[in-house]
Amino acid sequence: MNKPTDGGAGKSLYIGLMSGTSVDAIDCAIIDCGGGAVRLLATHEHPIPDKIRDDISRISHAGDDEIERMGRLDRTLGELFAESAVELLRSSGTQARDVIAIGSHGQTIRHRPPSSSKAGEASFTLQIGDPNTIAELTGITTVADFRRRDIAAGGEGAPLAPAFHAAAFSTPTSNRAIINIGGIANASLLRGGELIGGFDTGPGNTLLDHWISRAHGSRYDLDGAWAAEGEVVPALLQSLMHHPYLSKPGPRSTGKEAFNLNWLEQRLAELPPIDPRNVQATLAEFTAETICLGLSASALSVDEVYICGGGAHNTDLMRRLYRKLGSVLLDTTAAIGIDPDWVEAAAFGWLARQTMERLPGNASVVTGSAGERILGGIYLAGKSPAG
Repeated sequence: MNKPTDGGAGKSLYIGLMSGTSVDAIDCAIIDCGGGAVRLLATHEHPIPDKIRDDISRISHAGDDEIERMGRLDRTLGELFAESAVELLRSSGTQARDVIAIGSHGQTIRHRPPSSSKAGEASFTLQIGDPNTIAELTGITTVADFRRRDIAAGGEGAPLAPAFHAAAFSTPTSNRAIINIGGIANASLLRGGELIGGFDTGPGNTLLDHWISRAHGSRYDLDGAWAAEGEVVPALLQSLMHHPYLSKPGPRSTGKEAFNLNWLEQRLAELPPIDPRNVQATLAEFTAETICLGLSASALSVDEVYICGGGAHNTDLMRRLYRKLGSVLLDTTAAIGIDPDWVEAAAFGWLARQTMERLPGNASVVTGSAGERILGGIYLAGKSPAG
């Protein structure tokens, strides 16, 4: 737990709340955006109960009574996000009145961007976790629903982190790629101080987590130890690399709708039986290969690669990236100022700041939107029970 060294007076404090594709926890961060820089002041990882995780998994796929289930889960998640923010305030000794706004990503339950929608179909993205409930229970103005404005402007609605990566991590002296490895992996391309592109590279941890859960009942492969025991199966890797998403040009984003256990099982059914450890090793190689493929196909000659997200702790995956990147420097974002576990939460705090300051939060060079837009809806606070 990181804590502020002094009070919030005179600062520009925001809270970021993030729950990603892996649905492992809610990451919460307090950041200070004063003075043109971003400083991480306090953090908290809030557990997601198993029942809620199961409800998220079920609502993320077509089923019966979806509207009723979504409406109830929306409120339940709003309460859980609010609870996480209140706990962050309590543990850090921060007063709610000192926080300008909360930026809540919400929980994605569908993502159908233009790049994956059929001709004539409306693209859309949907995140739940009622921001009205967050504002009511925390007493802090809440900004949410960041992605749909970019979709409305013809964009992918993702990834949104690259604009923050440029603000927090760019430097005029080198070309950097910032790679977030969550459930899905995404890349931000920084040519000196300029953001020149960004995209989802493909799966990050999602297939690895699903496969070890099926084989062993574990939520994730600690340090990538199980994958390190196995051997890559070339035929399976080749089959995985034929996924149509990987050859899509231009701005693109993806999600668990495209890379999931059902898709993997279909690929496995086409091949002779494979030792489960070797499947895990091949999935790790697949993640590393698609990240490096995305970088090599970009217009940026990369000097340095910095990893954030849960994948930064996967020793086996980091080793595979190190081998593939050759002479390119590889490290985590801790080396350039922000612990890799908290970059995405910090990003949504920063996005809330952009919205409150009436500044754009997207980057059209990344999402393909018609231009930069002010993102999100603002849900004003009332009386604060938490402060």
